Amino acid sequence: MRVGEELRHVLAGVLGRARLDDPALADNSFTVTEVRLSPDLKAATAFVVPLGGGDLAGSVAALNRAAGFFRGQMAREVNLRHCPRIIFAPDHSFDRAGEIQTIFERPHVRQDLGSASSDDGGDEDGA
Repeated sequence: MRVGEELRHVLAGVLGRARLDDPALADNSFTVTEVRLSPDLKAATAFVVPLGGGDLAGSVAALNRAAGFFRGQMAREVNLRHCPRIIFAPDHSFDRAGEIQTIFERPHVRQDLGSASSDDGGDEDGA
């Protein structure tokens, strides 16, 4: 959705330049991986990951405490009739991707994947 992507870019910019007093946010940088909007565009869920690891749950809680500030900053930059309220949520997709990669690296899975690619016929010209 275009509005969600625009909000993601704006929010990432605001997070990058904001000076916040909350110690949980002061020294952290965040990646905004996705912004999902409700169908009525009144609420936005921003999925975030702190760069360099750190306390994901504590960082998300701190971001939610400052959500009003972020909404105000976004309202200045986005041309929407109503700026949605922001809810920050942890993005666990990178953790799941790591788990899937670990599964693919298991010897019996690698063997199955190797035999599956040789079963699909290979080159048609026999080379």
